[in-house]
Amino acid sequence: MKFILAVALAGLLGLAIALIFFLPEESPVIETNQDLPDGPHGEIGAVSGQEAAQAGDMPDQEPGQAEGLSYQDAAGLDDTSRSRRTAIVVAAEKTGPAVVSISVMQTRVVRSHRSPFRDPFFDQFFLHRRHVEQIPSLGSGAIISSDGLVVTNEHVVREATEIKVTLTDGRQFDGEVVASQRDYDLALVKIEGDNLPVAELGDSDRLIIGEWAIAIGNPFGYLLQDPHPSVTAGVISALHRSVLTSEEVVGVYKDMIQTDAAINPGNSGGPLVNSAGQVIGINTFIISQSGGSMGIGFAIPVNRVKYVMEEVSTYGRIREIWIGLGVQELTPMLARSIGLEISRGVLISQIDEGSPADKAGLKRRDVIIKLDGQRVRNYDGARRAIFGARVGDVLEFEVLRDGNRHVMSVEVEEAPEE
Repeated sequence: MKFILAVALAGLLGLAIALIFFLPEESPVIETNQDLPDGPHGEIGAVSGQEAAQAGDMPDQEPGQAEGLSYQDAAGLDDTSRSRRTAIVVAAEKTGPAVVSISVMQTRVVRSHRSPFRDPFFDQFFLHRRHVEQIPSLGSGAIISSDGLVVTNEHVVREATEIKVTLTDGRQFDGEVVASQRDYDLALVKIEGDNLPVAELGDSDRLIIGEWAIAIGNPFGYLLQDPHPSVTAGVISALHRSVLTSEEVVGVYKDMIQTDAAINPGNSGGPLVNSAGQVIGINTFIISQSGGSMGIGFAIPVNRVKYVMEEVSTYGRIREIWIGLGVQELTPMLARSIGLEISRGVLISQIDEGSPADKAGLKRRDVIIKLDGQRVRNYDGARRAIFGARVGDVLEFEVLRDGNRHVMSVEVEEAPEE
């Protein structure tokens, strides 16, 4: 019996020794943040360090990487670094160098009242003092051609006697207005320089509500003695916005881009950019109760800028359109005095001889009720309906004449030189 137990123990000991000498060493397992193929029975597959090295899947250590830093930690740092470089960062880096700060000295004639009554009736009996003031102003712009063409708002450079354009690299140039259009609130300023950065223009007709919108400009940049632009981000909030303005405002703001990207004083004329770094609009104004951004900003579509560039390139100017008629708003009192049944619309009060309106057959005392398909109720409505018309376009006028409706087609011409 003792002999049998001894033999059994000796056999177990021999088996243990054999296992120690012949079983392979366990390979270390490397976990990665990449998806690995499923193993048998749906288990996540594991790759040994030796197999990964043979397959070339294990990256070499980056130069300067701290000794002892695990592959998992290094991969994590790479992911964090990549996550910081969002589309906004890339777009700002792409367009930022082409954004400029515009410093303007404007001349304005100021009229002071000598009357102590501050009343228009009494003012006529007192002498008025007029003096000229030099008023500094700030704005932004974007270089849109390699030969130094800068786009900005017309109101930024209006009545300017001196224009200084400062680039992000610190270079400063004298600027000259080569074209401007008050209704569009757009102006082109020319600078002379070499190796100028140029912003890429996008397509404002292909915008999507909700996509990224990045406002770049120089709010107070000149005062801060820092030419680098500021960047704010938001989304395209709405498209084709028409904004009513006061009588003092000359421009017509129709088909505007609305964004909640912060637009602050000094941003006027700077670009609104999409996530691809393309200019999609020119930041123009905000609606605010405090004077600061409330998330309701508006930009002029960039395709309007392209039209202005095409006009200047082809004709050396922005051609002014001519229809050749004068109008006045129809009021209930005026309507009764001329025997009209309607009390809203625009009355044609003058027709220029030989003008497009004259050629189309429009006459004095016609009441415009629709213009190019848009109902016209007052002068501002007629002005907005015509806004954007170009030389060669055909506009349809629906008018009321002697109680009957007539439709006239008017081909827009270039205004004759005075």
